[in-house]
Amino acid sequence: MQKQNVVVEQVQNNIPEKKYRAGAISATVWLNKGQKQNGELSEYQTISIERNYTDKSGKWQSTNSLRVNDMPKACVVLQKAYEYCVLQR
Repeated sequence: MQKQNVVVEQVQNNIPEKKYRAGAISATVWLNKGQKQNGELSEYQTISIERNYTDKSGKWQSTNSLRVNDMPKACVVLQKAYEYCVLQR
């Protein structure tokens, strides 16, 4: 089986395709576009996960680092994002 390389296009202002949130934890599904080495265009989805929190000054921040207590919510939002991606096919 031959592996196909994909060249990723950088898309400015790419908006999320779908976002799932459970409390401070969210999983976002992104649609990405690229071009294979043979010139064929391709689309694929990626999922990002983040935790939102307020810092000492009260300003909202986000991080990709999760606490142990965040894991159950992370599992839920990741499962929902996975279901969305699989059911879109």
